[in-house]
Amino acid sequence: MADTTRITVTLPTDQDAELRKLTDNVSGYVAEAVARQLRHQLLGADLERHQEEYGAFTEEELSRARSRIFGATDGEGSASAA
Repeated sequence: MADTTRITVTLPTDQDAELRKLTDNVSGYVAEAVARQLRHQLLGADLERHQEEYGAFTEEELSRARSRIFGATDGEGSASAA
């Protein structure tokens, strides 16, 4: 099992109530949310470094990336809403 640290987090009362409707494992839920946010920030930093080195992504590159992430596109390169 991974090492853990006990912390105290303060949430607005309405958020606490909604969170407890979603899960009986608040610690696990919060840990997953933090992990997801950390991955998001690390990916963003990697993308910024890539663009600093190689230039901004082209529309073609963005379209290909959307296709790989979301599957079929609507023909204009943006992800389908379906």
